[in-house]
Amino acid sequence: MFDRSVAFITGGAAGIGLAFAHHWISEGGHAVLADLDSGSLQAALTHLPEGSARGVVCDVTDTNSVDTAIDSVLETEGRLDTVLNSAGIARPETSTDISDAAFASMLDIHVTGSMRVCRAAHRAFAGRGGTIVNVASVAALSGMPRRASYTAAKAAIGGLTRTLAVEWGREGIRVNAIAPGYVRTALTDVLISEGKLDDRPIRARTALGRFAEPEEIASVAHFLATPSSSYVNGHTLVVDGGLTVDGNWYPETDGSRLA
Repeated sequence: MFDRSVAFITGGAAGIGLAFAHHWISEGGHAVLADLDSGSLQAALTHLPEGSARGVVCDVTDTNSVDTAIDSVLETEGRLDTVLNSAGIARPETSTDISDAAFASMLDIHVTGSMRVCRAAHRAFAGRGGTIVNVASVAALSGMPRRASYTAAKAAIGGLTRTLAVEWGREGIRVNAIAPGYVRTALTDVLISEGKLDDRPIRARTALGRFAEPEEIASVAHFLATPSSSYVNGHTLVVDGGLTVDGNWYPETDGSRLA
């Protein structure tokens, strides 16, 4: 039985998930990284202090895989305190061309995948309480061309978060979400390099003039996962450097925006 708080992190081998693991461990916790690829998990573990984390192969689109992964936490660590649902992908495609299968796949990974993990975590939390942090996106708040499946999925995560918060709050389980803006991860780097994402107008629109670092998003998720946010429940916290509040629609004359 661990005497340290245990976090189960989907998409834990990279990006926000791995950054959250670093933060969680630095505060004295233990992390269980869940990801599809065993090789990526092993590589991620080499960047964490020995004995502070372990990896488990988990496919969030498979209920048995999720249940088995959560069961392994109870068997190995003996407790579960928090969950971060950060597994996800992006597949930009025009709405006229996207197939039913591709649309459904995006929803299955982001929305139903998060629900599978939340449901399994609820069972593991029974009688003790716990926290869940889901990962939505600023895409849930705007109409983004070529991302109908992604924006629909991320908007649904907000609704899922609110409903679970209402249902499970009396059991001592808090469920919140973060809505990151653009984050400099391996995923966004690939999209930029393939010409599927132009970072220049995004940086120009963002009040802070840059993408976030994964650690900046992870620190906010950590806040929602810990007693520091003990009276926050059912909330989606936007972490976007001012991207979604920008109402400056007038021509720039002071050179304050990035080119």
